[in-house]
Amino acid sequence: MIIVEFTVIPLGTGSTSLSDYVAEVCKEVRNSGVRFTVTPMGTIIEGEDLGNLFEVIRKAHEAAIRSGVKRVVTVIKIDDRRDKERKMEDKVEALKKKGVI
Repeated sequence: MIIVEFTVIPLGTGSTSLSDYVAEVCKEVRNSGVRFTVTPMGTIIEGEDLGNLFEVIRKAHEAAIRSGVKRVVTVIKIDDRRDKERKMEDKVEALKKKGVI
């Protein structure tokens, strides 16, 4: 399973609040059908096909542009571990078992 964290950053909106723009990004991710979770600083998606995940991110990036901003920065982190099957929750669960969260 490939886990990808990405952040879409709308720039030059004239506002310190970005939730309206981020909401449009989240709608695009939700409509993609991939498993995802939203965090305070980004979105995590997972799947078997990196190309499909990149397409979700591309559409999310474009959603920010369509929402009216003229400049968008998108940051992507990829965790592509193929030696064992796991989900995004497994990484958090491992830390819970160690008692650190």
